[in-house]
Amino acid sequence: MLGAHPAGGGVDFAVFSGVADAVDVSIFDASGAEVRHALERDDRDVWRGHVAGAADGTRYGLRVHGPWEPGAGLRCNPAKLLLDPYARLIEGGVRWDRAVYGDNDADSAPFVPRSVVSAGEFDWAGDAAPRTPLADSVIYELHVRGFTRRHPEVPEALRGTYAGLAHPAAIAHLQRLGVTAVELLPIHQFVHDAQLVARGLRNYWGYQSIGYFAPHNEYAAGDDVVAEFKAMVRALHAAGLEVVLDVVFNHTAEGDEHGPTLCFRGLDNPAYYRLADDRSRYVDDTGCGNTLDTHRPRGLQLVMDSLRYWVQEMHVDGFRFDLAASLGRATSDFDPFGGFLDAIGQDPVLSEVKLIAEPWDIGQGGYDLGNFPPGWSEWNGRYRDTVRDFWRAAPGTLADFATRLTGSSDLYGRGRRPTASINLVTVHDGFTLADLVSYDAKHNEANGEGNRDGTDDNRSWNCGVEGPTDDAGVLALRARQQRNLLATLLLSEGVPLLLAGDELGRSQGGNNNAYCQDNEISWVAWPGDGQLADFVASLCRIRREHEVFRRGRFFADGELRWLRPDGQPMHDGDWDNAEARAFAVGATDGLLLVNAWWDPLTFQLPGDGAWAVELDTAQARTGGRAERSIELAGRSLVLLSASR
Repeated sequence: MLGAHPAGGGVDFAVFSGVADAVDVSIFDASGAEVRHALERDDRDVWRGHVAGAADGTRYGLRVHGPWEPGAGLRCNPAKLLLDPYARLIEGGVRWDRAVYGDNDADSAPFVPRSVVSAGEFDWAGDAAPRTPLADSVIYELHVRGFTRRHPEVPEALRGTYAGLAHPAAIAHLQRLGVTAVELLPIHQFVHDAQLVARGLRNYWGYQSIGYFAPHNEYAAGDDVVAEFKAMVRALHAAGLEVVLDVVFNHTAEGDEHGPTLCFRGLDNPAYYRLADDRSRYVDDTGCGNTLDTHRPRGLQLVMDSLRYWVQEMHVDGFRFDLAASLGRATSDFDPFGGFLDAIGQDPVLSEVKLIAEPWDIGQGGYDLGNFPPGWSEWNGRYRDTVRDFWRAAPGTLADFATRLTGSSDLYGRGRRPTASINLVTVHDGFTLADLVSYDAKHNEANGEGNRDGTDDNRSWNCGVEGPTDDAGVLALRARQQRNLLATLLLSEGVPLLLAGDELGRSQGGNNNAYCQDNEISWVAWPGDGQLADFVASLCRIRREHEVFRRGRFFADGELRWLRPDGQPMHDGDWDNAEARAFAVGATDGLLLVNAWWDPLTFQLPGDGAWAVELDTAQARTGGRAERSIELAGRSLVLLSASR
């Protein structure tokens, strides 16, 4: 078993390196003094040793003696103190000194974090995973720090921490909304990039992982980081909430050939990374300088061991894989039956948890939406783009909008289910919901990159005024557009994904790439828009109460009626009409009416009975009745149910 494990009055250490000539484990005492212990190599290139007197809480690092031949892909340097890839706890962070880079003989120990032996007992107190079916799930993407950093009901010492997320006030909000799972932005130990630190910024999102077994130490309120994380999971489970981790196995914080030597690079560079034909350089399918090689045995083992650890030892309920297309690449092309995806599919532990792919990267043919195997769900970028376009009245979007609303059968109809589609309108990367209806262009000046960073393809509409305004008409339209987008999201087939703070009207001032903003730009502002939060809660309730929105299979031909506003059936010409922006869809007991026109529109209703108004986005409330017809306000959505 790799890593550090207490045994026999000391600690057993084990680390893989197929290129090392020798490996030392360095033990650090409370004063920082270092004592090195040589490890012995076994037949599988695992270096092992027992250090008497070491125990839970011992600080340590690794030093690898071996070839420094960058042209051959070999980057061993014993002057560089390395993290244990299997460390359960990491103390400290990187201080950006020349010594952390591998091309010199300066000792990096004063400037890099320490691995820490962690083997404390934890009382799970009968913890049980909620195991919410995907069809019944509503996922809520949040940042551990940003969610409670400004929460007035969370004690100040706990704000922005695992303990803060576990606080009853934070959990009460999640329960009030009716979500079923939290998806946490990266909590594996990560690094604050040198260029950000130089600009006085931080890596807020955390997509620079370096420790795949260690909870990020800056998110802990107390000293026992592992126990605090476990207690958070236990509290969320007790509230019926699942925990999904956003994991970054596509690249590491070591970057390209000019990056620091912190762990994998110094241990066995070619075993962990995909190297280019010029072995001194890295394949970069991620845009982050390197690509972890899950096609090779040790890279694959690292990822699989980490995932099983988080499920079995930390009790998490699933994973969202950042740039997951890179994990399905054996060489240059994505393979849905590649080694990593096959390994996940047959694993008795991992095949039973939620598996969510971000189905793209920047490599060749990197947009693999719809191509992941059964058992996987995918962030549906087509859903996001279509729904945004439809509600800003882009022409020619009605037919595609109907396809997204009913589960994206064009993407998943062959061998998969509607739950393969993770439906999203906003996520951490891009505009918040409030900004989506308030800005036509990004405003990322605070990032210090001349507003060049972040996408320009926002598909947003400011409703007539860029940014903040006191115009009552514009504000009312923006509020209605937010309700339209949220109602579409929660009433679509598939699995809805909400962005934390959208239900409170959170704005980032038009910043659509706030990855480096660990401040009020990114943190959720409480209490926010309580009326909008109530609206989201009502949508979650409607979704729970009506099984039609939580189907495990696609609609068959004839199960739904598609009607024009005049009550007549939709025909090919109606679907092909680029200017069509309204329709009704439903069955005998319910009807969804959609009007993306800017003017009011009267819908003729089928049948002779009365209909109850369950939802009207023009009014932000429920109630009312309709019989033969109903007028929808411009840019609004109404849900009717057959009145009994």
